[in-house]
Amino acid sequence: MPETDTNSRSCGAILGFERDEFAYIAPMAAFLIIMAIGNYFEGIYPWAYVARAIAAAALLIGFRKHYTRIRWNYWWLGIIAGVIGIVQWIGMDTLLQRAVPSLFALDHEKAFNPFAYFHTPAATWAWIAVRIAGASIVVPFMEELFWRDYLWRRIDAPNDFQLSEVGCKNIAAIVAVSVAFSFVHVQMLTAFVWGMMVAGLLVYTRSLGACIIMHGVTNLLLAIYVLYTEEWAWW
Repeated sequence: MPETDTNSRSCGAILGFERDEFAYIAPMAAFLIIMAIGNYFEGIYPWAYVARAIAAAALLIGFRKHYTRIRWNYWWLGIIAGVIGIVQWIGMDTLLQRAVPSLFALDHEKAFNPFAYFHTPAATWAWIAVRIAGASIVVPFMEELFWRDYLWRRIDAPNDFQLSEVGCKNIAAIVAVSVAFSFVHVQMLTAFVWGMMVAGLLVYTRSLGACIIMHGVTNLLLAIYVLYTEEWAWW
């Protein structure tokens, strides 16, 4: 009987561990799958964006009890880093586009323009509001939980990511996560450098909350930049 009880507890622990992993992976997977569908079928792109933001948000809320408790210390440093992040993102990518346009130029003519797509101001601004909320709230939570909470710790502790601490100094994790992060962005080199910046913030502060704030501030300022310049390819 004691042996059976031990096996039952082990099985339960394994299942719980798997549920925790799924909680981190599911929002990102849903977001990327719906994004790929929207990019392939261009006619449904705006609706696919709404769907992926809602799906990711719903999964994040649904699985919220499975995530590591988020620390919000150094939140102010997250704001400062977010401002620096948008300067790096726009500045670095602009330099790359000018230096090697064949590799880094963005196609502004083919980029989705909500003002040209929607027929009414209400529909246009409703979509823009969802776009901004998705980019500055949903995406920062989703990506930081996946990249710098789950994957980082998975690399540091391959057998059980929960044995690793958030923000542990692991060079392989820092570089690998930044590289993987860059692959889901159009501006890959710029995204890699930005990823290394947020990695530095995490190692220094051990605060996932500061990283979420940095991500949100950068994305919010990018949205403001896009709306001001109407250079939609940045989005």
